[in-house]
Amino acid sequence: MGKIREPLPVKLIVSAFAGGEKFLAEAKARLVTEFGPIDYESVLLPFDHTAYYTPEFGPGLVRRIWAFEPLIAQEALAAIKRRTNDLEMEWAVEGRRRINLDPGFVSYSKMVLATTKNHAHRIYIGQGIYAEVTLHFRDGSFRAWPWTYPDYASPTYLEIFNQIRALYAAQMKK
Repeated sequence: MGKIREPLPVKLIVSAFAGGEKFLAEAKARLVTEFGPIDYESVLLPFDHTAYYTPEFGPGLVRRIWAFEPLIAQEALAAIKRRTNDLEMEWAVEGRRRINLDPGFVSYSKMVLATTKNHAHRIYIGQGIYAEVTLHFRDGSFRAWPWTYPDYASPTYLEIFNQIRALYAAQMKK
């Protein structure tokens, strides 16, 4: 029988996309109040790997990925996803979201995203929320799974999450 141990804390990330930088800036300010200072911000990324969200958000979506300085307990992810969903609806206009917020975390071995959608490769973590191991770390870099969304599997995104993992590793050494 293995010894029960508390998992290490992890680095909270939020991947956000919207119809423009204005909404991203507003979300960033609010997320800092909710979750603490940001210690990583990606460049502005085009959100062009799918047209799935175009009917709700319109064309020309852009994304930023933020990592937060305070480390979190892994079990906090469900509550964080529920909070980001509340924020999406707070900013919605006539039932249409203006921003999409996808929280997750980076650890030494994986990048996990929270979602409300069940699927064969997702695990229920409570409060109506599922978790997906979107990327795994092997041989010095994050790598995609067969189910990883194409944007997260791209070299640009893999490098972003490698940089966030390096920040996490430095924090854990302190």
